[in-house]
Amino acid sequence: MQHLKYLSAYPAALQDKVRRLIAEQQLGAYLADKYPRRHTVQTDRALYDYVADLKREFVRSGPSIDKVLYDSKLDVLRHALGLHTTISRVQGGKLKAKKEIRIASLFKEGAPEFLQMIVVHELAHLKESDHNKAFYRLCEFMQPGYHQTEFDLRLYLTHRDLVREQSV
Repeated sequence: MQHLKYLSAYPAALQDKVRRLIAEQQLGAYLADKYPRRHTVQTDRALYDYVADLKREFVRSGPSIDKVLYDSKLDVLRHALGLHTTISRVQGGKLKAKKEIRIASLFKEGAPEFLQMIVVHELAHLKESDHNKAFYRLCEFMQPGYHQTEFDLRLYLTHRDLVREQSV
C-alpha cells in the first residue's frame, strides 16, 4: 500500500480512492481537468500586489505587510508552502516589527486557485495565529471552497512527487 504523506490525516476510504486514481494513472488527468489554467503572477512585485489586493479586500484591520516574495528554498528547507514571519529590528531607539509573507516558488507554475489558497492561508494568520475554527472560517470566507482546494493542492503535491520519482 502506497503511503500518501500529504493525505495521511484524511479518512482511509478517501486515501483508497486516491490510490486507485494513482494506480489507474488518472491523478494527473483529474487535476489537469479540474485546474486547467495557470496564473500570471510571476514576479515578486506582482505577488506583492496580489497579496495586497486580497488583504485590502478581506483583512483590512490586520497589520501592514512589508515584504512578499517567492522563496525557492521554502519547500525544501522549511517543509512549508507558505510562511508568514514578523521580523523585529531596533531602529534608533524604537523597536520596529516588519511582516513578511513568503510563498514557495513551486507555486509560480500552479493553478490560480492554489496560489490563492496559500495566500489566503498566510493572510488568515495575520488575524488568527493558530489553526483553529476561527482561522478556517476566515479562510473559507476569503476563498469559498477553501477546504476542497486545500485537499486538491495535497493531490497536486502527491502527483508532483510521483512524477519526480518516475523521472529518476
